[in-house]
Amino acid sequence: MFSPTAAFSGFSVDDLTKAKEFYSSTLGLTVEPDGVGARLHLPGGGTAFIYPRPDHRPASFTILNFEVENIDAAVEDLTSRGVRFERYEGIQYVDAKGIMRGSEHNMGPDIAWFLDPAGNVLSILH
Repeated sequence: MFSPTAAFSGFSVDDLTKAKEFYSSTLGLTVEPDGVGARLHLPGGGTAFIYPRPDHRPASFTILNFEVENIDAAVEDLTSRGVRFERYEGIQYVDAKGIMRGSEHNMGPDIAWFLDPAGNVLSILH
């Protein structure tokens, strides 16, 4: 019988030191060494495991989504910390801050995408 006691996600990075610094200092997450990698403690109690991979290839999809109460304030705060928000060709309703205003167009949540130092895609959304 399949009865897991916990679950977590994992993803690779090309430079574990840079990744740990970004996730702890820039995003404010608790990052703990864990074997060959590190464990990210996510809001709400979940975790994700990051591990170095010499032939790392960034994920072409969003690997972590962070829910926020105020996306405008979150974008401004992260921008002040050096985060650059992505603008993807073909995605409509993206404003000057890089926020896709989905809620006012019945196209899902308001969301903004950015990259970690390894090029993996992350987002904040409301």
